[in-house]
Amino acid sequence: MPSSVALNSVSYSTPDGHFLFQDLNLAFGPARTGLIGRNGTGKSAILKLIAGELQPASGEVVVSGTVRMLRQSVRIDGQAVADIFGARDELARLARLEAGEGSLDDAAEADWLLPSRLEAALEKVGLPDLTPERPLSTLSGGQRTRIALAALIFDEPDMILLDEPTNNLDADGRAAVADVLRNWRGGAIVVSHDRDLLRQMDAIVELTTLGARTYGGNYDHYAERKALELAAAEQSLAAAERKVAEIDRKVQAVREQKAKRDAGGARKAARGDIPKILLGGRRENAENTSGAQANIAGRLRDDAAREAADARAQVEILQHVSIRLAPSGLSAGKTILEAHDLAGGPDPEKPIIRNFSLTMIGPERLAITGANGSGKTTLLRLLTGSLPPASGTVRIAGRYAMLDQTVSILDPRLTIRDNFRALNPDDDENACRAALARFMFRADAALQEVGTLSGGETLRAGLACTLGGTRPPELLILDEPTNHLDISSIEAVEAGLLAYDGALIVVSHDSAFLEAIGVTRTITL
Repeated sequence: MPSSVALNSVSYSTPDGHFLFQDLNLAFGPARTGLIGRNGTGKSAILKLIAGELQPASGEVVVSGTVRMLRQSVRIDGQAVADIFGARDELARLARLEAGEGSLDDAAEADWLLPSRLEAALEKVGLPDLTPERPLSTLSGGQRTRIALAALIFDEPDMILLDEPTNNLDADGRAAVADVLRNWRGGAIVVSHDRDLLRQMDAIVELTTLGARTYGGNYDHYAERKALELAAAEQSLAAAERKVAEIDRKVQAVREQKAKRDAGGARKAARGDIPKILLGGRRENAENTSGAQANIAGRLRDDAAREAADARAQVEILQHVSIRLAPSGLSAGKTILEAHDLAGGPDPEKPIIRNFSLTMIGPERLAITGANGSGKTTLLRLLTGSLPPASGTVRIAGRYAMLDQTVSILDPRLTIRDNFRALNPDDDENACRAALARFMFRADAALQEVGTLSGGETLRAGLACTLGGTRPPELLILDEPTNHLDISSIEAVEAGLLAYDGALIVVSHDSAFLEAIGVTRTITL
């Protein structure tokens, strides 16, 4: 029987009583499905409900077939590759038998194909040279994630659940995950913001605060459908606004006609050629008719205004973010950064970076890529002076800002507004609020403490505070800006960077992001 999962009228709330979703109905079949949505909508909770790690507040989760979930965190201390596969004891049994020390039970239960099966699973994730005895502490985080993925498919379940599988992976790791999914013949539910990976899906499910909606096809098809929905929403908004305007015109016309009638009645009353009793009756009828018309007009206008508000909200939800920034003032011919024969690392005696030279002229957009552990973050620290070089020189000839993976340029104890004022002391309150609003921190949202923000909000706040002022930096440096962000947050970051006219250095493995921000040069370490 093909694998399937059904969530029937499922509700789930966090321990503090906040409902992530209520009465959710959703089905997954034996296909590769991408599950997307803003951070906090409950994507990871859905995977854990399916895996049985969480229980719904109401409703039921029905699973047909075996399900396995990729572990995001792997215990390192004392663990070896074999432990991720749960194969330590079985491999020890084979070792005893090969040494001539095994028991009859060992011989009866031995799985002689286990070593070759382990090797095949590791080869599928691009790690064919790893041995089962290799300590996990000697491997990078990306390698451990790939081993966990190998262990997942090693069990040959009917359906696999992957929660942000490409986070923190280099290009080779991302390619390995993509290869596994490309060749996977069972069901797969993949929570991801990696648009390249989502392009391999057979369907996309978008989770919002209003529920879930399934789109057949991959991410590109989903994006096309969303574009059509935006066009339809814009048409609905235009029609609703025309309706409001038409009602307003009719109401005004009725008012003008009534004013003319009232003026004519007043002139006749002044001449005295209408009996008082008849004049009073006419006045009463006119007032009753006018009041009824006013009530009808008011209801019609309220209904039309609600339709316009609903249509406007739908447009705001669907449309892409567009941001305008002040010019950085960087000229096309200015040398903004020079590095010559740079070498260094956390241990000056064993430099990770060696003989590195770079010249950036004008508003270049440079991507720095490379395998995990190749020294990308170390290079950024050397370029900005936060890590003294062992040798070589660096010069940045202008204003610059760096947003590392924790956006440490912001004080988590201060509000977004206060961080902006601290980083842009020449900007007044009006300029501050206008800049933050451009990055979608309007009114009270600008008064949130940075330490309470999500990862996507924190990065957006960092961009607002560094780029949103009247004098943006001439050089902006970003370290893995899309890690842990949802797609809408990534698009907001892309919009901010597209509006920026200065020089840019970005460390990232996200090829879709690098393409979207218009990278002009790539250096691979």
